[in-house]
Amino acid sequence: MQKRLFFVPAAVIVFILYFTVFGDRGLLRINHLHRDRDEMQRHLLELKNENDKLKREISALQSDRRYLESIARRDFGLVRGNEVIYQFPPQAKSPPAPAQETKGDQKGSKPTTAASN
Repeated sequence: MQKRLFFVPAAVIVFILYFTVFGDRGLLRINHLHRDRDEMQRHLLELKNENDKLKREISALQSDRRYLESIARRDFGLVRGNEVIYQFPPQAKSPPAPAQETKGDQKGSKPTTAASN
């Protein structure tokens, strides 16, 4: 009888403790919700910063003629009427040819190979 009176309150405490930690409104769920909220707030801050950046760019495009000209030059290749454009063909970047040694150039030196480097 004494043991039974001891196990009933212990079982009730374990039951309550289980739902306090693992239930729908338990500590683990609350911790998970806090992490989600913090992540959403960080994402919101990033979006606000990007929105501010885009608003500044809109304002610059509407009012700053130099910025508009730089965009036109960079993105569309536009030039003024009195400017001269020099276009050069792209240079082909070929690897330098390895130097060939002859027998008379360096006496006593070992021939170099890729494996010895």
